[in-house]
Amino acid sequence: MLTGRSSALFCLLLASALSSTCVHAQVVSTPVPAGIETFQLPSHGALLNAFVYTAAGNGPHPAVVLLHGFPGNERNLDLAQDIRRAGWDVLFFDYRGSWGSPGDFSFEHTMEDVPAALAYLRNPENAAKLRLDPKRIAVVGHSMGGWMALETGAVDHDLLGVGIISGADMTGRIPESFPPQAMPIVLKTVAEKMASQGIAPLAGCTAESLAKEAIEHRVVWAFRTSAAKLNHVPLLVVSSDDGLADADNAMADAAAKAGNTRVVKVHYATDHSYSDKRLELSKTVLEWLGTLPGQPAK
Repeated sequence: MLTGRSSALFCLLLASALSSTCVHAQVVSTPVPAGIETFQLPSHGALLNAFVYTAAGNGPHPAVVLLHGFPGNERNLDLAQDIRRAGWDVLFFDYRGSWGSPGDFSFEHTMEDVPAALAYLRNPENAAKLRLDPKRIAVVGHSMGGWMALETGAVDHDLLGVGIISGADMTGRIPESFPPQAMPIVLKTVAEKMASQGIAPLAGCTAESLAKEAIEHRVVWAFRTSAAKLNHVPLLVVSSDDGLADADNAMADAAAKAGNTRVVKVHYATDHSYSDKRLELSKTVLEWLGTLPGQPAK
């Protein structure tokens, strides 16, 4: 039988134990907060500057690879934040030779860097660390990044979806055929166009080297060539009043003609960076992501 003093001590110890148990249970049940993981992404001998906005919760989360354009002044990180809030992990990286990433910049290298990024996310160890599902990944690209998303989606049949925002058909506007004597004029014209975009953030290249690369691959890299290969994956095509809408819409129509029944086209009367339509752009992308299989649970 407990004395009054012993009874009081017992009650105090019991209350303390119960309190500790409750606190412990509360800590265990607390969801993992949203965060950011920075790292260097390996691609063909170079280590690219990269980070992932990780979504809140234990996951595994679906993921978006967000691709920037040429040279990449508009990085769309507000869009990345919104996508994360919707429950997706978002990978952003700088291509070889761009914005401080090691290596030389070229269009061919960017086309290699995107599959390297996907391979990184699909690695089981990396996927576990980032709390993402390697089987649920979409790519979304702006401008040249839209071109990279198209080229990647044409050959990667494991993507959840391909989103193209003001995709830049950077070879499709070059004449498919011209006499050899016209090459200096074509090269000068294309190089001037490249230079006008601003290539200071790009290393290991010149406007002329990029122009030569684009001219050499003007058919195989054109939207009209790759669009028909996008008949297997949900496709979002967002355009604006930046002079690219006709090519973007033609690409979307070509994918639909090839049998893609999951093509969504949206147009905004704004500039190439969607400067006054950022909220609308985000809403469009999030609504489209919400239609893809395996999106985050509500």
